[in-house]
Amino acid sequence: MKKIIITGATGSIGEKLVQELTARGDEVIVFTRNPEKARNKIANASRYVKWEYERMNDPSSLHYAGTSWLHELNGVDAVVHLASANLSSKRWNKKFKKEAYDSRIISTRNLVEAIKQVEHKPKSFICSSAVGYYGERFDEILDEESSPGNDFLADLCKDWENEASKVEQYGVRRVSLRTSPALSKDEGALKKMLWPYKLFIGGPLSKGKQWFPWIHIDDIVGIYLRAIDNEKVSGAINGASPGIVTMKEFAKTLGNVLNRPSAFPVPKSIMKIVAGEVAEYAVMSQRTSVDKILNAGYKFKFENLEAALRDLLK
Repeated sequence: MKKIIITGATGSIGEKLVQELTARGDEVIVFTRNPEKARNKIANASRYVKWEYERMNDPSSLHYAGTSWLHELNGVDAVVHLASANLSSKRWNKKFKKEAYDSRIISTRNLVEAIKQVEHKPKSFICSSAVGYYGERFDEILDEESSPGNDFLADLCKDWENEASKVEQYGVRRVSLRTSPALSKDEGALKKMLWPYKLFIGGPLSKGKQWFPWIHIDDIVGIYLRAIDNEKVSGAINGASPGIVTMKEFAKTLGNVLNRPSAFPVPKSIMKIVAGEVAEYAVMSQRTSVDKILNAGYKFKFENLEAALRDLLK
C-alpha cells in the first residue's frame, strides 16, 4: 500500500486517479483549497487538507487553520501535482495569464520548497505539464528531448518543468507528464467539440492539416499510475496516444462515430473572435512521439481513435 498526496484531485484526471488508487488500496491525501467541496466530490480519500499554494514565504506560513500541509509531505511515497488554472475557462488577458502562470509555477515552487524541509522526503514527485511545451511544430516528430517552443504556453510549460526538476537535488525522482488533450465524456476538448456535430455542422478546426495529439482519459490516468509505481520512469514524458491523427482525421472519425457530417471546417479567424488568443493554441500542430512511455512498459488501452471515441460516446 502506498501513501500518496494529490493536488487538483477534483479535476477529471485527478478524480479518476483517486478512484484507481483507492480501489487498489492506496492511502490518498487530497491537498485542496476547498476541503468541503473536495470531500463532496471525492468520497474515498483518507484526508482533505487545506492547501493554498501562495502561502510559502516562510515555514510558519505552511500552517493554516491548525493544519500543517508541510507535515503531511513527510514520508509519503509520491506527490502528484495536478492543480492549475484551467486555460480554456475564460478569455485570456494579462490578469488571467498571470493567474494561469502562478497557479502552475508558484504552486510547484512551494511544493518543492516544502519537500526540501521535511525529514523523510517523498520518493517521487509527479507533476503535470502539457504538449504545449513544444509550440507550433508542423510535421516535426517530437520526443521528450525536442526543444521547447517560444510562445506563452511553451514558456509556461518550460518554467513549470524547471521548477519541478529542482526536487531532484533532494534525491526525489521527478516526472513531468506532458499531457495532450485528454478525451473524456464529461469535460474537456471532446465535450466542446460535440455540439456542432449535434447541429450537423461539425468539422475540423482551421485547415485540418495540423497534427492533433490526443489520449483517452483511462490511458492518461494509467500513465500517472505507471509513473507512480515504476522507479525507472523519470524526467519528461509525453502523455499522448500512439494513434496520433491530423485534425481533419479526428473530425472525420468523430463524425463517423456520431453518424454526423464533418464537412464544415471552423476557420481560425472565427475561433479567435469566439475564444480569443487561446484559439491560436487550439490549432497548433504537435506530432508527439510516445516511444519513451512504451519503452517503460506501458500498454495503452486505446491506441485507435475510433475505438476510444466509441468507448466514451457509447
